[in-house]
Amino acid sequence: MGKLTTLLFTIMFFIGTDTFLISPLIPTLQELFDIPTQYSGWMVGAYALGYAIFALIAGPLSDGWDRKKVMFYGMIAFSISTILCGLATGFWSMFLFRLLAGISAAFTSPQVWASIPVLFPASKNAKVFGIVMAGLATAQAFGIPIGGLLASTHWSYPFFVIGACSLVVSMFIHKSLPSMKPNQATSSRMPIFSRYLPLLTSRIARRAFMGHFLFNCGFMAGFAFIGKWMTDRFDLTVEQVGFVMFFLGIGNLVGSFGGAYAVQRFNRFNTLVGGFLLATVCFVILPFLPSVAAFDGVYFFIFLNMGIAFPLIMGLLTSLNPTIRGTISSMGNSIMYAATTIGSWIAGLIYATFNGFIAVAIFAALCFVGALFYFITSGILKNQSELKKKLAS
Repeated sequence: MGKLTTLLFTIMFFIGTDTFLISPLIPTLQELFDIPTQYSGWMVGAYALGYAIFALIAGPLSDGWDRKKVMFYGMIAFSISTILCGLATGFWSMFLFRLLAGISAAFTSPQVWASIPVLFPASKNAKVFGIVMAGLATAQAFGIPIGGLLASTHWSYPFFVIGACSLVVSMFIHKSLPSMKPNQATSSRMPIFSRYLPLLTSRIARRAFMGHFLFNCGFMAGFAFIGKWMTDRFDLTVEQVGFVMFFLGIGNLVGSFGGAYAVQRFNRFNTLVGGFLLATVCFVILPFLPSVAAFDGVYFFIFLNMGIAFPLIMGLLTSLNPTIRGTISSMGNSIMYAATTIGSWIAGLIYATFNGFIAVAIFAALCFVGALFYFITSGILKNQSELKKKLAS
């Protein structure tokens, strides 16, 4: 159990690190490739765009394939496309390679979550899910700062290192994971996009997914331009931005591990509402803070809230319909990365238009308020027995 859990944790760690790696590198790459600020967000958004589009297809489609093979070939493609990012010569080549990395991750990540119930006994599932989820939080706490340190020598080094390590991980996937072929009795499955109909026709699901979209759109709009804002405002180097990201990642890690306790202590409704309101206030005051230390301290609470809220939201979404949890997970991930694409694009436009982070922070705060509205009005935060009766009707 320990070996397989470590392997799945490591897969999510490298995918998570690659997802957010561009953020601290934006000022460097913008100057190197002569990219206007309003377009620089697309270096983050390209990865998310590839993931968002293909996750909707990859999740249900891979249900009919051997999950080990999908994970193996997906990880190899991910490692190659990440290495190619380090060889990019301009904006469009970087955009293409980031897009390919996102597509590869869209095939790999869903297999990790779908494999856990197959590889582990039911009594261990919750624990393994928590450990693997922590891989993403650990990526923000340690992966991104390490990438920043490598980038201080040369901007391409983080891509080469992550790509090479991912290639090694793919070898362990081939060697350690057992074959996970689909059940032949399910060969006559429902068409891929028909699986999404129960979600699209449910008012509760539609509003909950809209809340999920706005939550991620707001967070990623702010996150994509943290590095540029700190460089413009406080004259930090790429290495220093990496250390700041380390501190913020610790907040996410603490939230991931402490989220279950917070929900148990305050219940789901109070945890989500309180966290969103706190994050909204933090975004409003962020642009006016006078020092890096103050900026770090306030943004720490935003990352802490992200660590608590994300697993809580995904748990709520997957409870909508237990019979299509894989499809819900794919849709949730696709929406998250679509929000990342749109959020980073809008952030780039308004950062350039209003010459600073103030408009980005206000946009993020409004997204959190909108997300809270949709989660509350959807009814998904109500008692589960009540929710099941509504869904059944």
